[in-house]
Amino acid sequence: MSAEITDKGRELIKSYNSPLVFRIVMLRKLPSIFFWGTRVKHLDKDSCRVTVPYKWASQNPFKSIYFSALAGTAELSTGALVQIYLSGRGKYSMLVTRFEMDFIKKAKTITTFSCIQGSVIAEAVANEESKGGGQAFILETEGKNKEGEVVARAKIQWSIKKK
Repeated sequence: MSAEITDKGRELIKSYNSPLVFRIVMLRKLPSIFFWGTRVKHLDKDSCRVTVPYKWASQNPFKSIYFSALAGTAELSTGALVQIYLSGRGKYSMLVTRFEMDFIKKAKTITTFSCIQGSVIAEAVANEESKGGGQAFILETEGKNKEGEVVARAKIQWSIKKK
């Protein structure tokens, strides 16, 4: 048994996939994402792909993307998926409870993080709706440069609980 996306979740997918709406929402809710120039390139019930450019606002003194911009973009690639599954289901809390990231190669170009674990979230949401008590699950995301080389990998543990 797994949860399906609600109508509100589908609306949220549309807003994340709209560059203008996404930027306005991020300016209000997550200004660092706006400032770094992070963009959602694709979001559906199964996967999310998010980019962060190498530019003045996202770089460190060592001529690569600052680790916090990489970490924030990695988190968004998983968190957007969690949000679309929770949207329209009543009040839920969602929280990162563990974050682990490996930096493999210097990020000197646009970096794209991809998470393809929508089914893991669907299962956790279904379990929370049937059993309650809170659910924790780990989502993995991988960041690649424009040449397709892996520059970073993250494992992010999310906790959800119906209020």
